Amino acid sequence: MLSAMRKTSVPAVALLLAAVAGVSACAPEDSGTGATPAAATSGGALACAPATLKTLTAGRLTIGTDQPAYEPWFKDDKPESGEGFESAVAYAVATQLGYTKENVVWARVRFDSAIAPGPKSFDIDLNQFSITEERRRAVDFSSPYYLVRQAVVAKNSAPIAGAANLAGLKDAKLGAQVGTTSYQAITDLIKPSRQAQVFNTNDDAKQALENGTIDGLVVDLPTAFYMTAAELTDAKIVGQMPQVGTPEGFGIVLDQGSPLTGCVTQAVDALRTAGTLTSLEKQWLAQVAGAPELS
Repeated sequence: MLSAMRKTSVPAVALLLAAVAGVSACAPEDSGTGATPAAATSGGALACAPATLKTLTAGRLTIGTDQPAYEPWFKDDKPESGEGFESAVAYAVATQLGYTKENVVWARVRFDSAIAPGPKSFDIDLNQFSITEERRRAVDFSSPYYLVRQAVVAKNSAPIAGAANLAGLKDAKLGAQVGTTSYQAITDLIKPSRQAQVFNTNDDAKQALENGTIDGLVVDLPTAFYMTAAELTDAKIVGQMPQVGTPEGFGIVLDQGSPLTGCVTQAVDALRTAGTLTSLEKQWLAQVAGAPELS
């Protein structure tokens, strides 16, 4: 795994899998919360073939993500390319389910819309969605395909650039994208004395950081590495936040009660067991190492 937390994440994965466990099959009556694999039931693997899966369009798998889709999760805002960690995971899941690349369709869906209650314009959605109890009241999740830490990014000249702990961020003007666990990390872990600012997109948040509207931006660690390497000038990762309680994991989002939830979880679990997820992490997220810990 790519950080100190993920190097010891086998027990952590087990804990998180237990936390999101729910249904165990692909039948329509399943409520689906990200679950015991369908293969655990008799005939589960057969039930997960394209001919039997109840997708939006028969024989096709519609995958959602935001626009723009950021690196290193997607490359050049082209999720259909198969390049970038989440694009590669999406196609690996599709292949595991029996779909060829030609039978995968991409839909652009705003982050906050994808996790809101109501019918979806996608079968599955990958967009760095952390699995939380609050979100599970509105949507289904697969088991986690990635364990993640939140990180603080600042300009080199910012007053918080040298902060060594969370206490050093208390008086900072911080910001994050709306509806994200990055914002939740500000309010729950840092608890700054100033109200955190919320932005519609990470692009808006980056601009606020560049022009000094905020002192620091909170994003997931891989995004922080990409931002500081390729998108922001004279910026650094101040540090990564500690994990509190159950490790934070990214899961694939599905409509609540989706008949696909068990099958998608089965696919993710199979990719994890085969080592495919670890290989894709090394390929696309290899730079995620060495960020200081903010205690």
